[in-house]
Amino acid sequence: MNNRNEEIDVLIIGAGPSGTVAAGVLNKNGVSTKIIEKQSFPRFVIGESLLPRCMDNLEKAGLLEVVKHQNFQEKFGAKFIDKSKNCDFDFSEQFSEGWGWTWQVKRAQFDQVLAQEIEKRGVPIAYNTEVTDVHFDQNGTSTTTINREDGSSDTITAKHIIDASGYGRVLPRLLQLDVPSNFPVRTSLFCHIKDLNRPTGADGNRITIVVYKQDVWIWIIPFSDNITSVGVVGSPEDINRFKGGATDQFKSWISEVPELADRFNKMDYIFEPKQITGYSSAVSKLYGDGYTLTGNSTEFLDPVFSSGVTFATESGALAAELITRTLKGENVDWETEYSEYIKRGVDVFRSFIMGWYDGTLQKIFFTKKENELMKKQICSVLAGYVWDLENPFVKQHARALKALADVL
Repeated sequence: MNNRNEEIDVLIIGAGPSGTVAAGVLNKNGVSTKIIEKQSFPRFVIGESLLPRCMDNLEKAGLLEVVKHQNFQEKFGAKFIDKSKNCDFDFSEQFSEGWGWTWQVKRAQFDQVLAQEIEKRGVPIAYNTEVTDVHFDQNGTSTTTINREDGSSDTITAKHIIDASGYGRVLPRLLQLDVPSNFPVRTSLFCHIKDLNRPTGADGNRITIVVYKQDVWIWIIPFSDNITSVGVVGSPEDINRFKGGATDQFKSWISEVPELADRFNKMDYIFEPKQITGYSSAVSKLYGDGYTLTGNSTEFLDPVFSSGVTFATESGALAAELITRTLKGENVDWETEYSEYIKRGVDVFRSFIMGWYDGTLQKIFFTKKENELMKKQICSVLAGYVWDLENPFVKQHARALKALADVL
């Protein structure tokens, strides 16, 4: 039974980085906002290596300073390894104007810090609360039914909804917006491990990507507390090639990969290894009358270049800015200013991800014929600056990668 109806300007579904960045921007602009979150915080989620572009969006939302005080592991670049071949990227040596560093974070803590800061600023977050139904009237005003843990329910009337529910994909499910991803089904097997044999210096602190074979790779993401996230990604057939459950298979992978064996073979696992399969997703449209999809509610490609939180914060901040203008009576071209803009960045990363798995990008990374300017341009993409049209690897991403690989 519904107890009451609440009226606000913007309802946000999901208290992850996309939702809290959006809430921060809306709050700074005086827009009344509420967040509905299905889970309680802190809660585990994957996506632990940020890109420098995230810093711009955290700053827009007024959240950068609180994160700076958390002692997260600073991240200045990335290292790629293929047997005896190495390729290093330093974010301070990129082509685009932007941040030269960011963080590697345990998402449980990172997401909670953002959410708590948003609450301090007066944005209420209803935890353990689920959106079960949404109706839009002809003007785009929505009435959303929410159910709480105790079985009670209310309705919320809002002028606009932001769906930042991530893998929950609330509006894509309710409005039948889901479409199949054009990416092959891949799986990731991962765990947090005590890292008592961590190398000193840069190699012990930065994210490292290890090539096992062309389409199977491993991430090593160190945190600031001597815990490291380790995961292996590939097709289900490749990843599940060892016998046993997730823990036995993960132990086999640790022993199998030389870059992991010496460092992690006898280390304690912080939790039982987890496996996620078929995580790529897509939607038929990113917005509609009275709603906008942000973060993983729109499209998720692949974890290889850590683009997830970048798109989450970019789309959250942009959606909030456009909604603010709309509520002020301005005419916003949502197709050009939101949908085409977000898709342009997604398409750049799509080309890089496809180039990674078909071997094109690995050929470029591990070449002996390194071109300093082109490396800086590629570094900007890896830093998340995928909207800089001065960069040929953004403006002509698919063609530029293929042409460079052909030359090499």
